[in-house]
Amino acid sequence: MKQLLFVFSSALAMLAAPALADTTDVKTQSTVYVNKRGDHCADDPNCLNRYHYAIKPVARAKPGQLIRYQTRDALDSDLNVNSEAKDVLSIDLNLVHPITGPVHIEGARRGDLLAVTLIDIEPDEYGYTTIVPGFGFLRDLYPDPFIANWKVNRMEAVSDEIPGVRIPMNAFMGTVGTLPGKPEVKAWLERETKLGAAGGIALPPQATGAMPAAVCGPNGTHKAECLRTIPPRENGGNMDVKQMVVGTTLLLPCYVDGCGLFIGDVHYAQGDGEVAGTAIEIGGEVTVRTEIRKGMGSIIKSGPHFEGGSQIKALEPDRFYATVGYPIKDAGVDLPYTTYLDSKKLKPLSNLSEDLTAAARASLVEMIGWLVKTKGYTRQQAYVITSVACDIRIGNLVDLPNYAVSTICPLEIFDH
Repeated sequence: MKQLLFVFSSALAMLAAPALADTTDVKTQSTVYVNKRGDHCADDPNCLNRYHYAIKPVARAKPGQLIRYQTRDALDSDLNVNSEAKDVLSIDLNLVHPITGPVHIEGARRGDLLAVTLIDIEPDEYGYTTIVPGFGFLRDLYPDPFIANWKVNRMEAVSDEIPGVRIPMNAFMGTVGTLPGKPEVKAWLERETKLGAAGGIALPPQATGAMPAAVCGPNGTHKAECLRTIPPRENGGNMDVKQMVVGTTLLLPCYVDGCGLFIGDVHYAQGDGEVAGTAIEIGGEVTVRTEIRKGMGSIIKSGPHFEGGSQIKALEPDRFYATVGYPIKDAGVDLPYTTYLDSKKLKPLSNLSEDLTAAARASLVEMIGWLVKTKGYTRQQAYVITSVACDIRIGNLVDLPNYAVSTICPLEIFDH
């Protein structure tokens, strides 16, 4: 009887005790949240679309803490799943690359190296790939606008505009970097100004649409110095390197105390080259962890480094079809990449020497032709497929004069 009473009283005690939380409520890591606010970058105090050392941090984080960035799509657009080609023409390219940040990393100083490990990307449910007139690797061959609207999840992306194709998720940060310091802003502006004066493509500071407005806008304190986000530079930025997937660690130089880490322009998937000018562009939530490597910033000379492991193997196709290109063109044709050189020698030639750009172009055009002839896609659809899924790879840099470049298309994207 005593034993029975003991069991009964023990059961009552258990019922009276508060319920224990399950593992959902057990926290082991500290997270700093940098959330977007408002509909567009102009509405958001946590958003920038220019680079300058005078831009103030919007948050602070300690090395080792998780930082979760809410990001916007690359064009700061109002595009949606029902958007049409005509909507591409209304995009304001002054607003390109709304970026979340910058975040001050405590203890980091100019001259240090910031190691940024990508932990996770949670994609939005909609993405797009556009052909913008005047932009892209084959801009001279594709003068008309086009858009593919993608429905995405953590497994795959599909589009009514590109029927019969499923693109697996291999997401990465298209734009990620640190703020430049005063010497870098001066040096980079000087070299880009010289390139523009020589006839090359260089994007000078543009105050219209620039954020943060107090620093870079029409009445901004440094409007003539704020760098555009389209070209990547030594501080990272718009690198669009598809191998920087979850699990890899990006190494960035610190040019200002705290580094000023910014992230945006998430790509759901991309082919090496991003040839149409866009990948599958999405907004999303990006989680990273940082580490400071003291005094090691000097190892970065011309561009960031990154490191990783076996995750890069998942980017390789199971089955593929490939085309090879050489620097061969029609005599009398000017390639858009060499016109600024104003060379009378190049135009009449049908064979160029040691020209990787021309070889990549030849290989890409050949792949587009194959997709049109064998898969039944239009030229615009095929161009989009190469931009989001096909990889341009260098074959050789020694076989003079014809360097070889391949375009590799994964065949599993066509599996139903």
